[in-house]
Amino acid sequence: MTDFSFSTAGRIIFGAGAAGGVAAKAAQLGGCAMLVTGSQPERNAALAEDLKRAGVAVHGFTIDREPDIDGVAKGAEEARRRQCDLVIGIGGGSVLDSAKAIAALIPNRRPIIDYLEVIGRAMPLEHPPAPCIAIPTTSGTGSEVTRNAVIRSPRHRVKVSLRHPEMLPDLAVVDPALTLTLPPETTAATGFDALAQLLETFVSIKANPLTDGLCREGLVRCARALKTAFHHGADLAARTEMAIASLFSGLALANAGLGAVHGIAGPLGGMVDAPHGAVCACLLPAVAAANIKALEAADRPGSYLLRYQEAARLLTGDSEASPRDGVEWLRSAARELQIPALSHWGLTEADVAELAGHALRASSMKGNPVALAKASLTAIIAQALKGVV
Repeated sequence: MTDFSFSTAGRIIFGAGAAGGVAAKAAQLGGCAMLVTGSQPERNAALAEDLKRAGVAVHGFTIDREPDIDGVAKGAEEARRRQCDLVIGIGGGSVLDSAKAIAALIPNRRPIIDYLEVIGRAMPLEHPPAPCIAIPTTSGTGSEVTRNAVIRSPRHRVKVSLRHPEMLPDLAVVDPALTLTLPPETTAATGFDALAQLLETFVSIKANPLTDGLCREGLVRCARALKTAFHHGADLAARTEMAIASLFSGLALANAGLGAVHGIAGPLGGMVDAPHGAVCACLLPAVAAANIKALEAADRPGSYLLRYQEAARLLTGDSEASPRDGVEWLRSAARELQIPALSHWGLTEADVAELAGHALRASSMKGNPVALAKASLTAIIAQALKGVV
């Protein structure tokens, strides 16, 4: 493939301590900010004070779980009532997705369901979103540079996207120092999310030369830093590597799509209350194995099997590694990082067929390098239900 386009956040600032300069830049984008945070907003009191000193009024909005339709609609309504002209999200992927969705809905006042994919009308936004600044505190989702927000619908038992080209944040500030206090289980889940995004984008049918470079670099950094960050959380060098890998995963997926891991993880997130990254981590080895098996059985396996081979060599550091060696590296890493089985989060055997049916219709499936039938998806989910072995 040689024809492609590439879009990302208006500006990206990366580096330890970079978050300290946000207030001055925020003052250039708006005068009244909704500050979207996680369940402990006091952690961001210093940022709030910096904003006020810079002349930006601040109204807080907390997200204590993954965003859902009612929560996002409530945030947008409150932002309008407070006359916020800027949204700042500081937190994990759920917080950043909430911030992007709220910024999109401030000037777009139709019911949110009208804009949602799969369960709604997938209508385009009529007006550009309010300015948005995204500051990740985890290294995993890359949401600071993606053009969609993943939103849960409890009524439909699925997660779906609010998506528009103009939902890319105006400013992404990636400060690895903000991730130093992440607990090991969050480091593992978010780090595996970045890893899944890099691998899925690398083998996506929509991959292009620019996303290839990001994925190759990101896979190498994940391979050498993820386990260190898990075991030694205060290691700034490892945290910096993972922050770069996460950023690269977001840049890549926003321009080349994903695959079956996220095709399953999306609807699964609407069925059980589980961290997205932990779900991706449990699914990734099984999906990679199923894709490789299907590609090996094809009459003309083509370049995708070679991409799995290259990924295996990047992950293992072994120039002779096979695609199946890459799968074993993923399994070994998941075991070392103590990734739980899907059953740990409440998924049961009775849910498997329903989940496989939802996954078949997921938008991420369109990028998978091989078409997986419902039977294959059922087998993948059943395997992940028992954990990584």
